[in-house]
Amino acid sequence: MNVAVLLLLGLGLLEAEGRCFFSRTQEHCVCYNLSQESLGSIIQCLAATVVEFRGGELERYVAFPISDLDPSTIEMLGSLVIRKIIFGDLLVPEILLARVLRFFSYTQVQELVFESCIFKGRGNWAEMASQDLPILSLHFHNVTSAPLTGREQDFSSLSSWLETLQELAVTGSHVTSLPCSIGRLFRALRSLDMAQNSLGDESLMPIFCEGAFPQLQVLSLQRNNLTSYHSVCESMQLLRELQHLDLSQNKLMADPSSSCQWPVALRIFNLSNNGLDEVLTPLPPSLEVLDVSCNHLYVVDISLSSLKKLFLSQNMLQAAPSIRNYPMLDTLHLDNNSITELSWDEVKLLGHLQDVTAAGNPYNCSCSGAGGVQALAGLVHLGQGWPQDYKCHSPPRCQGRLVKDVLVSVLQCNSAAVIVPVCIALILLGVAGA
Repeated sequence: MNVAVLLLLGLGLLEAEGRCFFSRTQEHCVCYNLSQESLGSIIQCLAATVVEFRGGELERYVAFPISDLDPSTIEMLGSLVIRKIIFGDLLVPEILLARVLRFFSYTQVQELVFESCIFKGRGNWAEMASQDLPILSLHFHNVTSAPLTGREQDFSSLSSWLETLQELAVTGSHVTSLPCSIGRLFRALRSLDMAQNSLGDESLMPIFCEGAFPQLQVLSLQRNNLTSYHSVCESMQLLRELQHLDLSQNKLMADPSSSCQWPVALRIFNLSNNGLDEVLTPLPPSLEVLDVSCNHLYVVDISLSSLKKLFLSQNMLQAAPSIRNYPMLDTLHLDNNSITELSWDEVKLLGHLQDVTAAGNPYNCSCSGAGGVQALAGLVHLGQGWPQDYKCHSPPRCQGRLVKDVLVSVLQCNSAAVIVPVCIALILLGVAGA
């Protein structure tokens, strides 16, 4: 088999003994530390849709001659059903990757993943100029490489491919910046994941400059070093197609003087796990999904006419928010707060929702705490936590009991439920006697 094909399918070569394992039910093949002696086991991976290569060091193959492929080899590559290739725990000489990547144009591989890899040196990407690849999704996680600054020409040689890429993830790789000119190459990119990096407030504006990522719809900046809500908002101004923004696990703080307006297309907003003691404003005007769970919120006093889903779990709320402020709401999560009871008025409103959860709260089961929750359970499905995660915290006689097991006196807890029917009966008797 042509040495280029061996490199294409077996970038996990090592002198240590290894082999491939194929799961026919999952159509998934994993190869560990392949050696030249055990390379034959890779044949079974040809029937897989996902292939992983784990472990390897490729510097010894840098000097290998890599010739053009003959027609029969090209035909063979085109017939493979492999759609996703994962490279993990590899030392990858960039010069070798630059020479091999062009052969992916003969395959049907749509997703390429590098996990825990070290990219060494600098390759000559000139051979990739005007080269199209079928790869639409590119993922890097926990990788190390030379800084991207000053490498605009290398990326320009890849522009024919990068202009068609739809998904890009660079996560857990200590990224601090991305040159503006590189962002402008990703003209068709729909999803960008830069979670678990070292991006600060000042680095976002150059990344999302004029002309960069013009079609971007989904952006994750989860778990970076972001602190200024206003600065993040300002840096998003040019992302006119942005619909989903994840800012969770940062340390965002409010700016009282901020009047920044978020992109009007933004529908899904994740501000969870930011240490917030108030909901940051302004919020996107057409928001449909808001996640502010895992914060320090005591109250939620906002109005969003278009909001459909509100996630408030793991805060310090002492009462459910008034859903009158959210006329379109269908989902409300209130798990693990400090809510002791649900009033009958709240239950009536919550009962119209499709998805309500309120597990893990310290319910007072003397009256509304039990009766309200029991009534709500009869109106709407309370999720997987019902009934085992709905427990009484007080009074002492009920502590630890499941809310559903507490007997609630209708006369004591909802006297109107008895008084009103009695009054109606008396009126009817009076009318009949007349």
